[in-house]
Amino acid sequence: MRAYDLSPLFRSAIGFDRLANTLESIHNSNVSGGYPPYNIELVDEDHYTITMAVAGFTTDDLEIEVRQNMLHVSGQKQEDEQSNRTFLHRGIANRSFERNFQLADHILVESAIIQDGMLEVKLIREIPEEMKPRRIEIQKRSGNVIDSKVEAA
Repeated sequence: MRAYDLSPLFRSAIGFDRLANTLESIHNSNVSGGYPPYNIELVDEDHYTITMAVAGFTTDDLEIEVRQNMLHVSGQKQEDEQSNRTFLHRGIANRSFERNFQLADHILVESAIIQDGMLEVKLIREIPEEMKPRRIEIQKRSGNVIDSKVEAA
């Protein structure tokens, strides 16, 4: 992977710290490998689902946390279960993992469900009322009287 030097951009741009952090986290997530595999699905305009293959993990082994627009999913497998077993071949990954997903503004975790070795994290975009588009009334001035034209949005 090619490393890019973004320092000239940040010498003249103010307030783009999140951009730098996002680019750095993308680079770090690619370095961590592909375990566990996951899908990101756009269900509709405001709903997303992240599906992760976490076979062998229970709800006690998994942790989901949101910190500063970063969704952090980790799994810590208990080693005491494996101590008295002898494997001739071990092809099923049974290791701990950490996955981070950068969330855009106003993306919230709605729920997390584990079934048949698949962890589904449901996300929703909830835009606050003050940020939603709204129709502004146009008034017409005729002399000193203002006629209001009220339209429902």
